[in-house]
Amino acid sequence: MSQLLFHLDPDLPESLQKQLREQIARAILDGHLPLEEPLPSSRKLAKELHVARNTVMLAYEQLLDDGYLIARKRSGYFVNPEILEGRAEKPVRLNDIDAERLPWEELLTMHPSRQQTINKPSDWHRYDYPFLYGQIDPELFPTQHWRECSRDSMSVPAIRSWSVDHLNDDDPLLIEQIHRRLLPRRGVWAKPEEILVTVGAQQALWITCMLLLKAGRRFGMENPGYVDVYNIARTFTDDVHLLPVDEQGMRLDPAIADCQLVYVTPSHQAPTTVTMPLERRRALLDMAEIDNFLIIEDDYESETNYLENPTPALKSLDRHNRVIYVGSLSKTLAPGLRLGYMVGPPALIREARALRRLMLRHPPTNNQRAVALFLDRGYHDALLRQIHQVFHSRWQRMNEALARHMPHAFVPSTYGGSCFWVKGPEGLDCHELRRLAAEQSILIECGDIHFFDGPHLEYFRLGFSAIPEARIEAGIERLAALIPQAVSPPS
Repeated sequence: MSQLLFHLDPDLPESLQKQLREQIARAILDGHLPLEEPLPSSRKLAKELHVARNTVMLAYEQLLDDGYLIARKRSGYFVNPEILEGRAEKPVRLNDIDAERLPWEELLTMHPSRQQTINKPSDWHRYDYPFLYGQIDPELFPTQHWRECSRDSMSVPAIRSWSVDHLNDDDPLLIEQIHRRLLPRRGVWAKPEEILVTVGAQQALWITCMLLLKAGRRFGMENPGYVDVYNIARTFTDDVHLLPVDEQGMRLDPAIADCQLVYVTPSHQAPTTVTMPLERRRALLDMAEIDNFLIIEDDYESETNYLENPTPALKSLDRHNRVIYVGSLSKTLAPGLRLGYMVGPPALIREARALRRLMLRHPPTNNQRAVALFLDRGYHDALLRQIHQVFHSRWQRMNEALARHMPHAFVPSTYGGSCFWVKGPEGLDCHELRRLAAEQSILIECGDIHFFDGPHLEYFRLGFSAIPEARIEAGIERLAALIPQAVSPPS
């Protein structure tokens, strides 16, 4: 039996008994342990695995309590056949030709996999200079505080609260924290019935577009802009109007008047990171009222603003309920938590909640409770302060490094965020630069994917949220040395 078990790692935080219990249970469920043969005695298995006999005895007792094993007097422990009941027999596998005989390409009504989207290498940790955007620094993650909140969300009273069917409702404590803690930081005051929790900001964007777009309605968005918003909008309408971006964010092109819905990232424009000034924000709101269109404000990275008095959210200036506000905790706590929220008029939120029910039935309220506790105990505010200090220092270091090693590159003036948007020399191929950089253990992101009106290969993005400050200077210097190799000579 010991040959079926993986090596038990004494350095793992989990106990050896837990590891052993899980591995035996897996072997039972996978059908590797015969029903008619007893398991090895605790003494024998402990000797084979080089662990204490008590470790094996505790694992066996837990498996007995859980119904995986049965004990027979003077014979030992056996696999409980009842644990394997209720399983269908394994079907005969069709060969590849038979399995693909249906014309799936014709049966599908849409092909999202064919859309261009942002891809990030899963092994980015192995790069010495990961100038990757949107990933957290493991050193900054509040492990101790998050474990505490996760543990407390699993207390008996908490489980009784979130384990029942909540239908359409979100965790009341989380709604309260968004209402009292998160939104006021951006000058947004909303009633609880105006708030909906989503599985990340992406779901909020999808729901909003699904409710407000259809064939014949025009959608306006920034160019360059967030590629997945473009993909979402094109799912519901073919009429997407691209709005140019300058050093103050989205320009107020007169063509905005012909749109029914406009998407904007005013705090830190995606991907250029420039901030829309207060005057332009007010002018945009005036246009929305005069020309009768709605606005989606994606307030991402608003927390990483290095000015003493950051510009308030567009939603905070909205006097006519024309702004649908979208936020998330992805860039501050962790992208893997997938927790976002949207704020809008009660009539919109009511329909958005009903649409979310069709997608999810109801959200994972256990996760919501852990986040709510994290916010309620002030841990998120403390984390924001730490992130602000660390990112500000990295931002300054990268700004200086770019000025020193890439003086001929164009870098927009920014006041925050966690990345830099760089326009290289004419003739630069960002894909070739990315390939050359990867050979030197440098990770960058090409910028052409954020344009929707043709190739713009001279742009690339450099994030600093996942790279230690001490490595920024050397990484930029090495990257700058590679740029001439990625520039095509003029024809």
